[in-house]
Amino acid sequence: MIPVYLPTASPEFMVLEEVWHIAKDDLLVLRYYSSFTDFKNKISTYFRTKRFNLDMRNYLLAKIGN
Repeated sequence: MIPVYLPTASPEFMVLEEVWHIAKDDLLVLRYYSSFTDFKNKISTYFRTKRFNLDMRNYLLAKIGN
């Protein structure tokens, strides 16, 4: 393995940012929640059951190439 040091404050190189982007699209776009409790329950269920299947190596190489 070769360590690659990523610059600080560079969200485009963080895989977790992609997870947040996917979750935001799935949970917030064109969705209505009748209460805050309903919203919290949907988010909790989503992150406990969703499998993102992101390949960190491919994700980072795609971002570096752009």
